[in-house]
Amino acid sequence: MSQKADYWKANLRLIAFCLAIWFVVSFVFGIILVEPLNTISLGGYKLGFWFAQQGSIYVFVALIFFYANRMGKLDREHDVHEDKD
Repeated sequence: MSQKADYWKANLRLIAFCLAIWFVVSFVFGIILVEPLNTISLGGYKLGFWFAQQGSIYVFVALIFFYANRMGKLDREHDVHEDKD
C-alpha cells in the first residue's frame, strides 16, 4: 500500500507544480503584472500583452509535454507503466 501512496503523492506534487506554473504565467503575468511587463517589448509587442494573449498558451502546451514526459518516468519508477509489445 505504501508504494501506491508514494506514487499518488508524487503524482499530486507534479500536478501542483504544473498548476502553479500555469497560474503564475496566466494569472499573475497576464493580469496582475500586465502594466509593469508592458514596459518591456518582445518582438514589437508589449510583454504583458504577449503573456495574456500568447505566452500562457505556449506555456500550457509546454506543460502538457513536460507532464507527459515526467509521468512516464514516474510510472516506470513505480512499476505501473504500460508494456509496449
